[in-house]
Amino acid sequence: MEKLFKIVIIISLIVLNPVMVNSAEILQIKSSNTILVGDQNRNLTIGLFCVDVNENYELEAFNLLKREFPRGSKVKIKPFGFKEDVLLAKVFDIKGTKEMTEILLAKDLARENCRN
Repeated sequence: MEKLFKIVIIISLIVLNPVMVNSAEILQIKSSNTILVGDQNRNLTIGLFCVDVNENYELEAFNLLKREFPRGSKVKIKPFGFKEDVLLAKVFDIKGTKEMTEILLAKDLARENCRN
C-alpha cells in the first residue's frame, strides 16, 4: 500500500508540475557560417564548426541556411570551442535530423576544414 501511495505521489508531481525545457532558437543568420541564437536570457554568436564556405557560393549558402533554419527555429547546439569570442559549434534542428554544416557540404557549397 505504501509503495502504491509513493507511485501515485510521483505521478501526480510529474503531471501537475511538468519540467520546462528551454531550447535555443535562431535569431538571425548573419552569414553563411555565422548565426545568432538566443534562449530566454542571453544571445550567442555561433560560428559553424569545421566548414569553409566557397566565396563563389556565399549568397547561395546564406539563402539555403535561411530557408532550412528560419528565424525562430528551435535548435540544439553541440559546442567544440571558442575562436575570437565566437562559439564554434554544430547546429542541429530540434529533432536532430538536420545539421547546418552537413546541409552545406551535401550541396557542395562548402568544404570540410577540420584540423585535428
